Amino acid sequence: MKVYNRYFKRPLDLMLSLMAFIVLLPVFLVVTLLLVIANDDKPFFLQQRPGKNGRIFRVIKYKTMNDRRDEHGELLSDAERLTSIGAFVRKTSLDEIPQLLNVIKGDMSLIGPRPLLVEYLPLYNKTQQRRHEVRPGITGWAQINGRNAISWEEKFRYDVWYVDNISFWLDVKIFFKTIGKVFKSEGISAEGVATMKRFRGSDYAKD
Repeated sequence: MKVYNRYFKRPLDLMLSLMAFIVLLPVFLVVTLLLVIANDDKPFFLQQRPGKNGRIFRVIKYKTMNDRRDEHGELLSDAERLTSIGAFVRKTSLDEIPQLLNVIKGDMSLIGPRPLLVEYLPLYNKTQQRRHEVRPGITGWAQINGRNAISWEEKFRYDVWYVDNISFWLDVKIFFKTIGKVFKSEGISAEGVATMKRFRGSDYAKD
């Protein structure tokens, strides 16, 4: 496990992400053009996320929601701002393509805990913080076990389990199960929301 994570995981990430980006380049260009039209020339957005050891980096994502606001100037809910092309991009997981650039840069891995919002950092307990012991991933153990349809506590348990059990064969298993999940469009959103409810902290003590 330690040998794979220390010496082989990063070279494999770099090689596979370069190959994937080249193969998916035509799709990348078409989706980018469609989002340029749908989002007033703003197909991407950059957002700060914590990576390995909590180091902050900028994740590259497709902009699947518009910037519509209410009469008070507040952004509307995710469901109200999600565009039709944005919904399709999310359903088919095409929104993950730009993050291949983050993998190439070394900010992320193909497989690992998903990078979440910086504002969540002070809300984690000590166990949950361990998800940052490895590079965040485009997909991970939590994603093939429910993605956005499971609770935050379940998601974090899966993330920490991955950190403790990381291996080449586990990554292979996650990769192929992810493909199956994409085709089935499972776990795209939590119940009652377009994506996932915000994390407000665990219900139990932050031990």
